[in-house]
Formats: sequence, structure tokens, C-alpha cells
Amino acid sequence: MNVKIADLMTTGVVTVEPHHTISHVRALFEKHSFHAVPVVDSDGRPVGIVTSLDVAFAKSDDSPVSSMLSGKVWTIPQYNGPHQAARLMRKHRVNHVIVTHEKKIVGILSSFDLLQLVEEHRFVMKNAPA
Repeated sequence: MNVKIADLMTTGVVTVEPHHTISHVRALFEKHSFHAVPVVDSDGRPVGIVTSLDVAFAKSDDSPVSSMLSGKVWTIPQYNGPHQAARLMRKHRVNHVIVTHEKKIVGILSSFDLLQLVEEHRFVMKNAPA
């Protein structure tokens, strides 16, 4: 399979900073119809991710994004294969990973993006051992 994460990821990623509020993130979700947004520090490096599920369980819309960050951020290089992203997502039980190139965010990949491979028959299952 010659498909790379760069072929599947969403580009033009909108980001937020830790001081932004939950209401700001909620407005972004409604405006852009996406379900996750990377959180970056002042240098643009990823420090976390906020999902629609996080926002749904937020205690207050005025809370800063930093109040819900776990300290773990899962990133993957854009030139890796989709199987590596799938393994990372399954191992850590996440539905989104931030795609990077030289430590800069270049995209975001969701489990739905990976399902596109199966839907389009671009992924070919190996024959089961006999």
C-alpha cells in the first residue's frame, strides 16, 4: 500500500491556545463542522487536543481549554503509513491524531479518515494464514 497519512489527513487545521475558552472552541466546532481542534503553545507546537466530547462534558463554557488537557498529545509524521496511525489510535483509544512535519502541525487525521481507505477499497487485506 502506497497511501501515506498526507493523502488522508485534513489540512488547513484550525488551532486554539490553552487560554481560549470552551465557548470559543464550541463556536469553532459549529462554524467549521469539525469535531476536534489541536491546542498549541505560543510557538505553535501541539500541546493537546480538544474534541467535541470534551466540550460536551465541560463544566463551564468560560473555562479555559487548559483545564481539560491531559498532558498527552499524540502526533504522527505525515509521511507515515495509515497502519501506523491506526495502531496509535487503537493503542491509546483516541479518534484523532495531529499530523506533523518537522514538529509543525500540517494536518489532523481522524478514525473516519482511515475508514475512507476501506470504503474506497484502497486497503487490501492480506490473505489469512492457512
